[in-house]
Amino acid sequence: MTILDGRRSYVAGRWVEGEPFSVESPADESVVAEAGATPLAEVESAIVAAREVFDGGEWTDVPRRERAEKLHAFLDEVAAKKDDLVETMMAEAGQPRMYADSSQYGMGMALARNTVDLYLSLPEEESNPVPVAELTAGKVGLSVRRYEPVGVVSAITPYNGAIIMAFQKLIPALMAGNSVILRPSPLTPLSSLIFGHAADAAGLPHGVLSVVIEDGSAGAELLTSDPRVDMVSFTGSTAVGRRILSQASGTVKRVSLELGGKSAQIFLDDAIDCTPLGAMQAVAMTSGQACVSATRMLVPHERKAEALELVAGAYSQLKVGNPAEDPGAMIGPLINAAAVERCERYVALSEENGGKVGCGGRRPPELERGYYFEPTVLDVPDNDNPAARDEIFGPVLTVLGYDDVDDAVRIANDTPYGLSNQVYGADTAVATAIARRLRSGAVNVNRSLFTAYAPAGGYKQSGVGRERGIEGIREFQEVKHLVIGDLR
Repeated sequence: MTILDGRRSYVAGRWVEGEPFSVESPADESVVAEAGATPLAEVESAIVAAREVFDGGEWTDVPRRERAEKLHAFLDEVAAKKDDLVETMMAEAGQPRMYADSSQYGMGMALARNTVDLYLSLPEEESNPVPVAELTAGKVGLSVRRYEPVGVVSAITPYNGAIIMAFQKLIPALMAGNSVILRPSPLTPLSSLIFGHAADAAGLPHGVLSVVIEDGSAGAELLTSDPRVDMVSFTGSTAVGRRILSQASGTVKRVSLELGGKSAQIFLDDAIDCTPLGAMQAVAMTSGQACVSATRMLVPHERKAEALELVAGAYSQLKVGNPAEDPGAMIGPLINAAAVERCERYVALSEENGGKVGCGGRRPPELERGYYFEPTVLDVPDNDNPAARDEIFGPVLTVLGYDDVDDAVRIANDTPYGLSNQVYGADTAVATAIARRLRSGAVNVNRSLFTAYAPAGGYKQSGVGRERGIEGIREFQEVKHLVIGDLR
């Protein structure tokens, strides 16, 4: 197994040595590799270089088709190191190979290349639909919207999807002509260094992309507060998102946030047989460590016992273990001991408030090392149960009963979050009508779709702004109104 060398970070075309710290494997608690934390002075150097290269127009002024060619070459370099990248993701995050290879790398690479194509299909300028009477009254010939890059972007990514989240931020930001400083999670810093190697090999102008890693948060705080940074794009918890908003407020910089969720999956009476599928999607491969995970299952009261039995049966088939040693393990480790303790705490809280464990609910006793938790089904009496209110970020599913469709919609919307709900029903028209009533940035009716061509993001405390799709590209652009008239 070859792990990407994390002893150096990539700062504006230079490889910089840093203070060593250990990256731990959550699968067996061993040390994966030594990483080097980027000195704070070098994080500032990355900001300075990004500002200078943006203001100098070395990347921004390059025709967008040439930028596209450079970014395809950049992606080719990532592809050339695919095997090392997948092994690194598996080692530092404990992810099953299928998730690291197919989801993070495969879907991420498709997303990246399609984002380039989508960007090229969009206008850089377009006319405003101003009535002719207003134009002539003001002696204006044209009213135009022009899309320009924001400037210097800080991209801060999470541990659970370091590579795919980086693709979502880097490619639209760079295609739009911005400079970007990528700061991955300290828990999984190694894999993201692939982007430094790719920038180097593809010949991106120095300063256009830097990758800084750290063992703490001082660099991230600088990247979210420095006045030379124009935008912060962050994916992570709602609690950290609030802090970033506060840090960015002093310079009124743009902030795009994809935050936590407590999404619901509503099963209509004619779709109870699909509950095992929904339950598996919530926890398999990611161990429930996904902000979009629909960990509240809503079923008719009279079918609740049946649904619990079906889901418990499905979860009993999921093998828990170290994916590097057992390719059949569909549930890998959580990221650290604190994540396991959180799962334990919420199972206990659920029981204290009337919930019952349908299956799981503990650390697997046969796994002595690593941060594992069994796929767990909780039968909860109502949506006030702590396990139904809070994002647990582990393989814990709560099952709730509802009276009728209106009650199901009420329960689904009764949350401070609003990221990605689901509705299952044989009558697609009925299921879609319910989906339109749900307060979330995405609703999947019977199927899901991950694509560069459609936006994703949250309502309420699940985020600000959008990623992917046209809206995700426009997040990294300013809109300028050009008014053009004649002096005569």
